[in-house]
Amino acid sequence: MKLLVGLGNPGSKYEQTRHNIGFRFLDLLAKSEGLRFDAAPRFHAETSIWNRSPSQRVLLIKPQTFMNHSGEAVGALARYYQVDVEDIFVVYDDLDLPSGKLRIKSGGGHGGHNGLKSLNAHLETANYTRIKIGIGRPPHDDVSAWVLGKADEGDRADENRIFAALMDEIGTLLDGRADTAANRIHLSLNN
Repeated sequence: MKLLVGLGNPGSKYEQTRHNIGFRFLDLLAKSEGLRFDAAPRFHAETSIWNRSPSQRVLLIKPQTFMNHSGEAVGALARYYQVDVEDIFVVYDDLDLPSGKLRIKSGGGHGGHNGLKSLNAHLETANYTRIKIGIGRPPHDDVSAWVLGKADEGDRADENRIFAALMDEIGTLLDGRADTAANRIHLSLNN
């Protein structure tokens, strides 16, 4: 089993914020695959099982712990399903990437992202795959207001382009071919 995690904050107040880009991607994927999220109160998450093939099951996870405690839900689910950290894929917003950019990377630090800080604290290692979607830096110094603010039309158009490219390659990524997926996404976004 693989875990595909979307980071965000629960509740309608946060649905359209930059910080909830991970939730929005998982919602789009679930809709396209005819899946539905169910509450998993024991794990403080909403989950859905995606049977990609007879040999691959993917658990989609939207932690309901608020961003700063995302690792509690993900760590508990990883232990329950006995999933190796290398089989965890996390979609989230990244301030250090401009809007419209996407980077895929395995392992590393948290880069100041509170969701990743929590994941790193609750997983055995930090060797999970990061799917970073750029939201850019605010024109002012108020990072909190920026990530919890709603993206403008241009940013949402960028998000839709990234989501479409990522949807085309999510299977390749989950199959362990991150470099191939990243190259194809890069080509798609730059054409």
